[in-house]
Amino acid sequence: MIWNEPKECMDRELLRKLQGERLVKVVNHVYHNVPSYRKKMQEAGLEPGDIRGLEDLPKLPFTTYEDLNLAYPFGLSAVPQEQLVRVHASSGTTGKPKIAVYTRRDIDLWSECAARCLAMAGITRNDVIQVGYGYGLFTGGLGAHYGAEYLGALVIPMSTGNTKKLIDMMVDCGATAIACTPSYLLHVAEDLEKSGMMDKIKLKAAICGAEPWTNEMRSAMENKLHIKAFDIYGLTEVMGPGVAADCEYHKGLHIWEDHFLPEIIDPKTLKPVADGETGELVITTLTKEGMPMIRYRTKDLTSLETSRCECGRTMARIQRFKGRTDDMLIIRGVNVFPSQVEAALLTVDGTTPHYMIIVDRVDNTDTLEVQVEVDESFFSDEVSKLEKLSRTIHDRLREALGLNAKISLVQPNSLVHSDGKTKHVTDKRKLYV
Repeated sequence: MIWNEPKECMDRELLRKLQGERLVKVVNHVYHNVPSYRKKMQEAGLEPGDIRGLEDLPKLPFTTYEDLNLAYPFGLSAVPQEQLVRVHASSGTTGKPKIAVYTRRDIDLWSECAARCLAMAGITRNDVIQVGYGYGLFTGGLGAHYGAEYLGALVIPMSTGNTKKLIDMMVDCGATAIACTPSYLLHVAEDLEKSGMMDKIKLKAAICGAEPWTNEMRSAMENKLHIKAFDIYGLTEVMGPGVAADCEYHKGLHIWEDHFLPEIIDPKTLKPVADGETGELVITTLTKEGMPMIRYRTKDLTSLETSRCECGRTMARIQRFKGRTDDMLIIRGVNVFPSQVEAALLTVDGTTPHYMIIVDRVDNTDTLEVQVEVDESFFSDEVSKLEKLSRTIHDRLREALGLNAKISLVQPNSLVHSDGKTKHVTDKRKLYV
């Protein structure tokens, strides 16, 4: 199903013309309303009149995580506060979240983009969809919710945390679709099997995102639940879920280029790569009012395919992600930076600066273990003392990350120490194969 055929199947020459017009408009918008953007452009010797179309895009400076941190909380807002209606946030590198703000029009456009993604998964106004993403500051819950309502589907706002109730509602309300993380859906499938409820469900589709997943996970979900599983992509800084999604042919994620202008650059030279080559995905928002992003470096490594898809859509397709250019981890849908772990540990007496983060996927669920060296003067055989330290570290990390971690206290000098860049992460999940 194609939700907005005139846009999704637009001739690419007309699309490029529209993108150029919108780029000129958004550059004018940020130059006159966001001091940090204006300063960056002036330092680059640019004025809005220098940007006349897509050919001038490479002249514009990039936007990075660091810019969001420096602008916290509302320094990148491009409209007066009375025009803003929503705040969302995700984890940042410094412990402060990355804030995103939205106008009413932004919410409407987000809803339309999310509706396009759900329609690609075959969802219609006749469906009942459970939203199993977290609600609140995280964009997942409300992003999928508003998109489903915009589509006209009946929405069950389940959120996370109570799988038994989710299954009961799935059966009782006849849910035909679900939006959640892929690892959580596999957990739901296991519980359905254990409870003998598998033959009572009416699911036909799942829209999964917020964490990387493999084709093997797709096959497992589809075979266990007898459904079709679809990938959805988004970033809080850019909008949220609905920036891109895959169709029934699963040959890449269609990015809605009338709203999000994608580029692929070499992360070292910052120059565009040749068509089809792998590099870092950069996105410029073309229609956002509240907090536009100009050439935002996502840190995601991928390539673009611009040929017409078998489904009929002409929008470019983001190819399978190959990894990231930074050290961010996505664990159970939550962004985690080693620097956050380090900052939390520095607030706990009795620990050293040496730690190791171990991430794995066990029974389709991400696991997080943090090994922490205990200070020599603090280390003792007193079990109660070490247990108290372990609880303190657990609570500090839970507060900093929003995740529960297994804490393993290790003896002094038992982890690798280095004068250079020490490796602090072991990720065993093999997500980018």
